[in-house]
Parts: sequence; structure tokens; C-alpha cells
Amino acid sequence: MTRLLIADDHPLYRLALTQAVRGVLPEADIAEAQDLAGVHAALAARPDTDLVLLDLHMPGSHGLMGLASLRAEHPGVAVAMISAHDDPTTIRRALAYGAAGYLTKRADLAELQAGLRAVLACEEWLPPSLRDSVASSATDPGDRETAAKLATLSPQQFKVLTRVAEGRLNKQIADELGIQERTVKAHMSAIFEKLGVRNRTQAGVLLGSLALSDPAREA
Repeated sequence: MTRLLIADDHPLYRLALTQAVRGVLPEADIAEAQDLAGVHAALAARPDTDLVLLDLHMPGSHGLMGLASLRAEHPGVAVAMISAHDDPTTIRRALAYGAAGYLTKRADLAELQAGLRAVLACEEWLPPSLRDSVASSATDPGDRETAAKLATLSPQQFKVLTRVAEGRLNKQIADELGIQERTVKAHMSAIFEKLGVRNRTQAGVLLGSLALSDPAREA
């Protein structure tokens, strides 16, 4: 049975996505989450999930940081981004950080279902109306480099990194993750080496480069 997780903070859009999924996979096992913490909790409970439909700007996601965290901590789960915004550069960046596809909230039912079929078949999906503009949008070499570095981190190291970026101290990180402080220090040393940075500030800045502002909240 195919397992999906619909992650969006708008109940009506979660319902619309559920209906689209049912049209493609009537027997699919569908779970829902309304923030990134809920996504991680759902995947911990259902590690055999096949696909996450992740809202780009859902609470806790901070743009592409949410995508990167899911790819690092759950590498076997495909993640397709969902957004009301269709900036080609943002879409290109999402693909660079491991998104299986990009669905727009303006898509009609037929397009949503076509996208679902594609990503479930392990094919990259972009809305037909955006393919040319995304193809002509060059990938920033910095994104490729950062994505490659982040991909070398273990799931636990990525958890440590996200907490460093949030300003947590080693003792706080140890308490949150249920590990010893010396283990956190060992993870930090490995993180510095893998990311090619010298200190916590540089590591936090590197991860923070994935953050995106939400145009809807700026309007």
C-alpha cells in the first residue's frame, strides 16, 4: 500500500490534495501534518512513507530548510514541494536540494494528479507552464555545493546543525536529543569538517542560506 503524508497548514488545501490523491490511488494510506515538527513526528511513526507533499512555507519549514532536513533525516522518502508561488529560481533551488517535483497551488485537479503520478513513478515533475522558465534559470553553483555538503551529514548531525542554527548551546542540544554533551561536541567537529566551516556561526549561516521569505506574508 502506498503511504503519503500531506504537509500543509491550510486544512482546505490538505483536503483538496487528499481528493487528488484518492483519484490516483483510492486505497492510499494518507496522513496529514500542519507544521514541520508534525512532519518529523509522522515520519518517525511511519518510516515507510513513500511520499511527502510539503508546503514550501509551512510553519517551521523556513523555506528550503524543511526540505533539506527531510532529505537528510529521511533519505528514503521522496519529497515534492507545494507552493502558491512559482518563481523559477526557487523551483530550481528546490530541485537542487532534492525535491522530487514542484506542484503549484494554482494547478487544477488533472495537473495535480499528473504530478502525483510522476513523482510516485520516481520521475521529476514540474508544471508544464513552468518548465521552460525553470530550464532557462541557471542553478547557482553555491546551491549545488551546499546541497552536496549537507548530503554528507548523518541524520543526527543534521539535527545538531539545525539546533546550532537556532542558537542552542551544546548542553541544550544534548538534552533535546537525549545524548551526552561530548557526543554533541564530536558531531560539531564532524559537521565543521564536512561543511568546510570553522565555527558555529559559519555553520549556522550556511544552513540559514536555505531560508526563504514568504511573499504572501510580506504582502
